[in-house]
Amino acid sequence: MTKTAIYPGSFDPVTFGHLDIIERASKITDELIIGVLKNSSKTPLFSIDERVKMLKEVTKNFDNVRVESFDGLLVDFAKEKNAIMIVRGLRAVTDFEYELQLSQTNKVLNKGIDTVFLTTNLKYSYLSSSIVREIASYDGDISEFVPSLIAEKIRERIKENRDEQYSKQD
Repeated sequence: MTKTAIYPGSFDPVTFGHLDIIERASKITDELIIGVLKNSSKTPLFSIDERVKMLKEVTKNFDNVRVESFDGLLVDFAKEKNAIMIVRGLRAVTDFEYELQLSQTNKVLNKGIDTVFLTTNLKYSYLSSSIVREIASYDGDISEFVPSLIAEKIRERIKENRDEQYSKQD
């Protein structure tokens, strides 16, 4: 039986913290599916297709990692993929409370799924996609936070958004 895990998130954008969790999770499962969530409560910098494409590019060296998008309940996606576990990264104690609630809720919804928590490498414990977007929006250096390919795409998107905003003002 193949041990399949899901690592869900919005990944807008994918950071070195995410990649750290992906690398470590790929070592403890036969197959890791990165589930890119279409989150209707957030306004993403990148479309779901763009995020999937970027993740595929930065994870192409992992033989047992796939990237797919999903919409709806994580437990339904996990069941559809025959996953036995969900992988979540924890940066701080505050993450744990929220993640524990989600984990327990998911267990009620699907008794066959367990959640595995991986603590983030200390050098990424402060890092989040929203921090990266904020720094980039002020033309700050994000090279320590995301792969160069992703940094380039973020800069391009922010420039596009600014150009679009300025053209609307004219």
